Amino acid sequence: METTFPRLLQKHASERPGDPALREKEYGIWQTWSWQRALADVRAMAAGLAALGFTPGQNLAIVGDNRPHLYLMFIAVQALRGVPVPMYQDAVATEMAFVLDDAEVHFAFAENQEQVDKMLELRETVPGLTHVIYDDPRGMRNYTQPGLISVDELMALGRKHDQAHPQLFDESVAQGRADDVSVILYTSGTTGRPKGVCQTHASFIGSAQGGVQTDGLNGKDNVLSYLPPAWVGDHLFSLAQWLVAGFTINCPESSETVNIDMREIGPTYYFAPPRVFEGMLTSVSIRMEDAAKFKQAMHHKFMDVARRVGSDILDGKPVGAGDKLMYALGNLLVYGPLKNAMGLSRIRVAYTAGAAIGPDLFRFFRSIGVNLKQLYGQTETCAYVCIQKNGQVKLNSVGQAAPGIELKIADNGEVLVKGVSVLKEYYKRPDATAEVIDENGYFKTGDAGVLDHDGHLRIIDRAKDVGKMAGGAMFAPNYIENKLKFFPQIKEAVCFGDGKDQVTAFINIDFEAVGNWAERQGLPYAGYVDLAGKPEVLKMMAECVEKVNADLAGEEGMEDTQIARFLVLHKELDPDDDELTRTRKVRRGFVAQKYGVLIDALYSDKTQQFIETAVKFEDGRTGKVSANLNILNAKTFPPVRSAA
Repeated sequence: METTFPRLLQKHASERPGDPALREKEYGIWQTWSWQRALADVRAMAAGLAALGFTPGQNLAIVGDNRPHLYLMFIAVQALRGVPVPMYQDAVATEMAFVLDDAEVHFAFAENQEQVDKMLELRETVPGLTHVIYDDPRGMRNYTQPGLISVDELMALGRKHDQAHPQLFDESVAQGRADDVSVILYTSGTTGRPKGVCQTHASFIGSAQGGVQTDGLNGKDNVLSYLPPAWVGDHLFSLAQWLVAGFTINCPESSETVNIDMREIGPTYYFAPPRVFEGMLTSVSIRMEDAAKFKQAMHHKFMDVARRVGSDILDGKPVGAGDKLMYALGNLLVYGPLKNAMGLSRIRVAYTAGAAIGPDLFRFFRSIGVNLKQLYGQTETCAYVCIQKNGQVKLNSVGQAAPGIELKIADNGEVLVKGVSVLKEYYKRPDATAEVIDENGYFKTGDAGVLDHDGHLRIIDRAKDVGKMAGGAMFAPNYIENKLKFFPQIKEAVCFGDGKDQVTAFINIDFEAVGNWAERQGLPYAGYVDLAGKPEVLKMMAECVEKVNADLAGEEGMEDTQIARFLVLHKELDPDDDELTRTRKVRRGFVAQKYGVLIDALYSDKTQQFIETAVKFEDGRTGKVSANLNILNAKTFPPVRSAA
């Protein structure tokens, strides 16, 4: 049946008006919106927007942290047949200016004073931006600029307008079509200017229905909504699946309180990129290293049991009675308390997506009883291409084609997708749309991958990044980088080797993990630059690289891409320095150009190279960081041929 997000909200409000739809933690207390209240607020917001002159077909920018009014604003805009355009809350003004100008935005919803200040500053360069609606009134008392209005004032205006035009809201919602554009999500701009991805109600609702059916999601589930609302993953889980399944979304008090709020809520359904799960495991590892010897011994004993049989028990596979008993005891003494400390006690289904997850990390969570699975997709596919089904989870794949999706591998190894989740078009970019949709209607994902005999997809790298070494071997930098990043001590890595006779790498240490290790070793350091250059840290990195090389030596087709030389960078790669996108993907070309002198040194016989780099600080100031970087040779291994 043809439907839209506003009509799904009406359905929940009609069938279960008093059930909790959203929660928000404010001043330490959870506030609840019932489905009935959510619809009433959406109606008031939509009528208020109409009173201000917002018309069908217009775009409205949304920027802020996860808040009930923010999610409800999406639906209010859609109810008027307008299109919400979310922006990353940590984006700088110039990045926002491009989106506002490209999407021809006249109306914006800004969460708080910080975001309002950005919008008011942008008015000077984006003159079309006339109305700014804000949610949080703190610090806004003396703001009297024209066109500035609080969300409470907007809803009060809307209630009056609704009384004068009682048919407006219902008629507008009834006119909405499933193939209307429901949201414009801008890409991260890894390879150039961001593009506005136009997705319809049908594409996101169809994608949400596939996930809901696969995992049996329902109105009793609870989700913590804490990831950027401009990210396609949050839009799928916190808006589309919320309105399809009717579960409750919970908005944390702040980014700093997410872990505490998670333990209080005890979500049953959870979504996080690998870096969040990496952070959880790093935290557990640090705590165990500081624990008493008895606790350490107990932890290691029961984790051995978990590694051996935990995943089999989770998947319902046969396990011996003795192992079952030991695992149950381990759950009481170790796994249960661990899950409770991470806020994962009630988790029924957990997903990760956005980047590759290390097999050891994946295995750890599944072994302690967390049903962690992988999801694969892009902004252009509603983050929905492959999904791992219960009992069919493979550590090295991203799953099988999701319901409503057809997969194909092109001759050049690129993954092609057709089905419910594929974008309608790029906003005002028919040329770009034509480039990514082939003559048979398949979307070109840009990822290189292989399908195994069970139809499971394994992603190797970005198709454009797959190159060839001078000797003819395939060079997949992202594949090698992910192996390096699987170590908790390594935060980021960039590999080079296309057209070269050997592979080299830049490495960023994880300052928290390595700093904690250094303190336990009694190793003093004066900051990131000092710690990254310590001989003991360089030795640790060399050991990590050696393990990756041993791994690559045993993989057919990857034996010749072992890392020959590497260096540890003197600064973290940073979105503010344009080295990473806002979703923390490496801007490979920019990094290669910026650090060309270091790449040249890696491919020479130098053992040291001086570098001075300009950096931007959080408060807007600029400065320089310099260091003499050591260049190290890595241990490599002869190919290990597996037995036939």
